[in-house]
Amino acid sequence: MPALTDQLVGLSVALGASEFGGPLTKAEQHLINGVSDKPTPFDVERVRHAIMSGRDPLGDMFYDLRDADRRREAGAVYTPSVVVDPMVKWVVGQHPSRIVDAGCGSGRFSAAALRESKDAPLIAIDLDPLATIMTRAVLAVVAPGSDVQVIQGDFTRMRLKAHPGKTAFIGNPPYLRHHQIPQSTKSWARAAAASLGLNISGLAGLHSLFFLATAVLSKDGDVGCYVTSSEWLDVNYGAVMRNLLIGELGGEHIHVLAPEVEAFPGTQSTATISTFKVGRKVSAIGFREVKTMDDIAPLAMPSNPVTLDRLRETNRWSTFVRTRTLVPEGHIELGELVRVHRGAVTGANSVWVTSDDAGLPARALQPSVTRARELFAAGGELSDSTGLRRVIDLPADLESNFDADELRTIETFLRKARKLDVHKGYVARNRKSWWSVGLRDPAPVLATYMARRPPAFVVNTVAARHINIAHGLYPRQAMSARTIRALAAVLSRSVTLRQGRVYSGGLTKFEPREMERLPVPDLATLEHYDLDSARLDSE
Repeated sequence: MPALTDQLVGLSVALGASEFGGPLTKAEQHLINGVSDKPTPFDVERVRHAIMSGRDPLGDMFYDLRDADRRREAGAVYTPSVVVDPMVKWVVGQHPSRIVDAGCGSGRFSAAALRESKDAPLIAIDLDPLATIMTRAVLAVVAPGSDVQVIQGDFTRMRLKAHPGKTAFIGNPPYLRHHQIPQSTKSWARAAAASLGLNISGLAGLHSLFFLATAVLSKDGDVGCYVTSSEWLDVNYGAVMRNLLIGELGGEHIHVLAPEVEAFPGTQSTATISTFKVGRKVSAIGFREVKTMDDIAPLAMPSNPVTLDRLRETNRWSTFVRTRTLVPEGHIELGELVRVHRGAVTGANSVWVTSDDAGLPARALQPSVTRARELFAAGGELSDSTGLRRVIDLPADLESNFDADELRTIETFLRKARKLDVHKGYVARNRKSWWSVGLRDPAPVLATYMARRPPAFVVNTVAARHINIAHGLYPRQAMSARTIRALAAVLSRSVTLRQGRVYSGGLTKFEPREMERLPVPDLATLEHYDLDSARLDSE
């Protein structure tokens, strides 16, 4: 056992972890049995005093033990007290007779709940045995005589004992992307969603599954308060969370934290705190934008109510709190001029993207923008395709488009792809024909949409295709080449990072519909844009 892990487990045991919170699992016992050095009485008392003072010294040690990449791989990003405390106050204010800490980590929510009120029995759950050992230790110090059960297990598969009173669910569900979720868990999610009359995307992250598990575990009258990354407000695979909040979970308030309010320190990801009352018939959900740390509490503050009809008809809920950019006189939204479409998802770039001809017919190889840096390097115009890689884009109907010799080379290629199980991938399985990537037509303007700098808007004079690392801007009506250049130049000059959304790692992202809301001069004004001096003639 690494020295720091040994020290962390040893301190936890000395604080009472092995004797508190119910039976240990084999995984927990294995960690405890591996302890080689006992901590000094001085160290134990120092840590005990820090816990009693409201700090989380064990969680801090955990952060030293596992670097940011390892924590992200497990979805382990702990929540600061400035977020935990108002969430706990809201939950305790609902007068629950049982509290469930879903994904307890080092026990921050559980400890805060027991400090606020020791009346309700508490259940803390986490898949990581090191996390549950820390939680046992912290709660043994905070509330040694309390009714507490600590369970090392998967919350999404949890079965809770029937409880006649009100259960409150609280926590920070792990942020884990879909490709890190086991297929067995995805199968459970599909079945669980179907049991509630819902669909769930295979791209849904683990926090979506925690909401789903809560809906399965809860009953009418239960309540909940979760903090999550805010991307589910807008993305397609967040639909299950939105549907649960307007349905079974009975969403009450959604507090959207501004990017500068760090609910997840070190990630630069925007966050959302959602409160819900299970079984509540939703006629509206209140939305509130939180602009500073001081504004988080209290969670029950009046907020902007959005009616059920609007919630159902809008699949991008961030618009309910984000102030739309005022469109200046003589300007319109970009979406009035163009449609913005993200490029196709290949499902396996290592197979479908190539730097050579792969022995395939030339018309199956489309010069394409496959890396954002190609657009950043192009300046304002993509005028040379020789450096671009090719995307293998085969039609669904092969026999009608290729002769016998070409079909033989294509079949040889597809056999190699099958050996790599490309046809079994999620994207391939959901195509009409697994081998057909289905690139969009060349877009007159290509744009990057995720970076730590404003998007690049590039005139696509070589008619390159693009995959999902870029957006394509497709005019809704005929535009001259000069007007298209003017549009790209105006966007390059005016769009700033503040108009996008900050995601994990500090990346700023512009979803297609968000990009369509950017203000641009109207068509008549663009036609008089001075391309040489990069200004409007009227300026």
